Amino acid sequence: MDETALRADMIESLEHRLDRPLSEGLLDALQRVPREAFVPDAPYANRPTEVHGTRALSPATVARMVSALAPEEGDETLVVGAGVGYTAAILAEIVGARRVHAIDVDRELVALARSNLASANYDPVLVDRRDGSEGLPEYAPFDRVLLEAAAVRPPRRLLAQLAEDGRLVFPRGTGAQTLVAVRPRRTDGVDRSPDADRSPEPTGPDDRTRGIERTGTPGTDGLQILEEAGPVQLRPLLVAGERGGIERNRTRREDAEFSKRGYFAKQGWEQEWVDWEDQR
Repeated sequence: MDETALRADMIESLEHRLDRPLSEGLLDALQRVPREAFVPDAPYANRPTEVHGTRALSPATVARMVSALAPEEGDETLVVGAGVGYTAAILAEIVGARRVHAIDVDRELVALARSNLASANYDPVLVDRRDGSEGLPEYAPFDRVLLEAAAVRPPRRLLAQLAEDGRLVFPRGTGAQTLVAVRPRRTDGVDRSPDADRSPEPTGPDDRTRGIERTGTPGTDGLQILEEAGPVQLRPLLVAGERGGIERNRTRREDAEFSKRGYFAKQGWEQEWVDWEDQR
């Protein structure tokens, strides 16, 4: 069957399933992006799909996240969690491919996303291997940041990379998750640097004690909820210190070690690693 017709059927089913209208720009993007280039098996099924060991989000989840992000043409946009590259392609259709930056901590996913985007004619999208919690400061500030991983609160460095009126969308929570759009609370003279507000963040049952304030209410920790877009279930964001255990992939271990040693890494430093494959 014609792929364009399949995409049209997918969009029609999305409009029935979602509890919110889709913008004309998003509808056009969903129609233009060839999802089969990113999800070869059952590309138009409205469910998550495993691709090369990663979970490709369903079209409905992508549509809800992009709707909450509310991107506009020309917005500098960062996607944290490049995955297979499909979300980045959707955003490229809306804001422009050169305005989209995507990062992922997984080397194989970065290569996969680059390949998929190139095959679908979105070569200008930048995909880089980075720790999601660090963002991409070289290209900041961003008008829109999409975090495709769950967290109780967005990492400070991502918030610091938002433009003055920027918007960050992420699944809030660990077990039960809610998709929310937030921005730093606008206060004259507020310090939005990555090292600002290092005091421990309180925890508790409501938004105020979690340091997230709803729009229009006074707050102490600097975040406003602009929009809630319903329940989601995504994997948690992993940052340095949370991965735990020994990284058995030697290339990843060496990359991390070399980044710490930098220019002063002596020749042959990688040989100091224990070859864990021989220790089984």
